[in-house]
Amino acid sequence: MVAATRPRSFEELWEALSDVPEGNTGEIVDGEIRMHPRPAAPHVEACSMLGFVLGPAFGFGSGGGPGGWVILNEPGIRFGDDYRIPDIAGWKKERYTRPTGDGPYEVMPDWVCELLSKGTRIVDLTEKLPLYARHGIRHAWIIDAIGQTLEVYRLEGKHWLLAQTFGGAAKVRAEPFDAIEIDLSLIWGPSTDREE
Repeated sequence: MVAATRPRSFEELWEALSDVPEGNTGEIVDGEIRMHPRPAAPHVEACSMLGFVLGPAFGFGSGGGPGGWVILNEPGIRFGDDYRIPDIAGWKKERYTRPTGDGPYEVMPDWVCELLSKGTRIVDLTEKLPLYARHGIRHAWIIDAIGQTLEVYRLEGKHWLLAQTFGGAAKVRAEPFDAIEIDLSLIWGPSTDREE
């Protein structure tokens, strides 16, 4: 007779995340720790540039923009017994709650953004996007830095509605940040021969 092993609790798995090797990120999915390598340059550059564009206009200090948001790169968020890390997330300031200690964010963001890469594309589209909908996140962006596209999703009931699609060097107003115009060429950066 084989003894059944007890599933590890979220707290045990949370502690075990500290053992994830450097150069990787760890998430808790279905009672297990999943490791992913750090993203390649096009992903990192697009993520950084998007934060640079949105942060001054909407974040703390609001740089002359409309303000009203807290926008963070790679916040670790608890979704029930799972722990996932969107590339960027934003909370309306009145809903933002900083985690206690080194714990995860527990208040769901109002917006998330995933930047697709070879290593994360399937997970982002088939796992994370549905998870975000189940937890009531109102807006999601999917960015393909190589293909230079931005897809804007709005939650309608329990399902995502593709609200807008943009690409190339367009100057766009994309919800929920449509109070400002975003020059997409800033997000893609100067390189046109991208590979990931």
